[in-house]
Amino acid sequence: MSAADLLTSDFATLPDILREHGRERGGRVAVADERATLTYAELDALMDRIAAALQRDGVAQGQSVAIIAAASIEYAALFMGALRAGCVAAPLAPSSTPESLAVMIADCGAPIVFVDGENAAAIAGQPIAAKQVRLDTEEFQAWLAPEGARSQPVTIALEHGFNIIYSSGTTGTPKGIVQSHKMRWAHIGRNSASGFDEAVTMTSTPLYSNTTLVSFLPTLGWGGTSVLMKKFDARRFLELAEKHRATHTMLVPVQYQRIMALPDFDTFDLSSFKLKTSTSAPFSPALKADILARWPGALVEFYGMTEGGASTGLNATEHPDKLHTVGQPLPGHDMRLIDENGNEVPQGEVGEVVGRSPAMMTGYHGRQQATADAEWHDKQGNRFIRHGDIGRFDEDGFLILMDRKKDLIISGGFNIYPVDLEAVLKQHPAVQECTVIGVPSEAWGETPVGFYVPNTGVDASADEIIAWTNAQLGKTQRLSALHAIDELPRSAIGKVLKRELRERLAKGEV
Repeated sequence: MSAADLLTSDFATLPDILREHGRERGGRVAVADERATLTYAELDALMDRIAAALQRDGVAQGQSVAIIAAASIEYAALFMGALRAGCVAAPLAPSSTPESLAVMIADCGAPIVFVDGENAAAIAGQPIAAKQVRLDTEEFQAWLAPEGARSQPVTIALEHGFNIIYSSGTTGTPKGIVQSHKMRWAHIGRNSASGFDEAVTMTSTPLYSNTTLVSFLPTLGWGGTSVLMKKFDARRFLELAEKHRATHTMLVPVQYQRIMALPDFDTFDLSSFKLKTSTSAPFSPALKADILARWPGALVEFYGMTEGGASTGLNATEHPDKLHTVGQPLPGHDMRLIDENGNEVPQGEVGEVVGRSPAMMTGYHGRQQATADAEWHDKQGNRFIRHGDIGRFDEDGFLILMDRKKDLIISGGFNIYPVDLEAVLKQHPAVQECTVIGVPSEAWGETPVGFYVPNTGVDASADEIIAWTNAQLGKTQRLSALHAIDELPRSAIGKVLKRELRERLAKGEV
């Protein structure tokens, strides 16, 4: 079957699609980094050598292949080659502690782990039984099966594991989120109208993140080109986008913020862009409006979660009056809101987001109870994933997110949504970035505390800022304290690590 036939079928695996791309558009660049490129023909051949080497080493179908590295063409080929062998890719965050990495490797049961030079030292002293191969050295080249080798064919079913993505650990010990070939096929297939077949996609978030994979995988699936950045830098992103005539990108809001803040942003030729997307963190309406005004191409915000469930999409270009929302549920996605007792709430009322769609995780690896806790079932027995967010639908069916359920502050019996306080605090000219957390209070149960990064060139004390902010807030919402910090702690995909701020506060480090 041709790639076109596979892409319009009921189900096809990404390794099979890439095989056809290798035959049909073998000379097109599939992936590029700042050192080298791989065409589709070269990628297909390298996938075979990787899959054959895994099979030679006794790595069985269904076993995990762990990767701890920065984005590179070798990383991309290894991920795809593991899939061709019927293995489950387990991309791990190099920013994790050595102890956490060892736990994740043991948890996924990987008999082999690939690590680049920058991160080899991180696991050097850990009790890891898995075979280790250096990804960015001659050791990797020597490990590969000989040129021209072909792997033994494997049969891959819808329910077979595609990858395990470990949660960021913002709420404690990372959990392995198992995503199936069915889920990834849904991600590729739903992008049929996004122009990925001719795309040049800037990929500047890590390959261990689901945020990255939801644009990286469709780019390869439809035969486009993915330009990999080892580490994000706002100016370098624009330089590479201009050089490669980029058409697509997925960026998290803090990346957009840093790009748009560059004084010479408007001097870059970005006219080739057709689609810019964002997800993973709150995206301010003002920033969306700035991007719409100054950056060519459509802007679409997606809301969803790594575990799956349902997703929404906001085409900001078509709905500039809805920038305060995250859009409407995507076609085929069923999203509802429930109260604390698991009952659906009426239209317009606030509730916890739950959703179901073709793109849902199998479960948390080895954690049946955690999987069950993440699920909700309607009266017909349909399985939904609990998103952990609180929101409401407006009269047009657009979702307005209030906050994370775990971040909700209950002070004196009143519900306080940190996002409401942050929206006011960030309006002060002395505040560059900010966040609000809840901390224990003897008098109120919990009380809101703010953190902010000062704006250079604006002279205002924390006392002045908190007084100004509280004057704009309701009586039950007011901040009890405000702390200036050099930068907000963030995950690699831009999420503010509120747990880390709570820990710093408890230790008296702010």
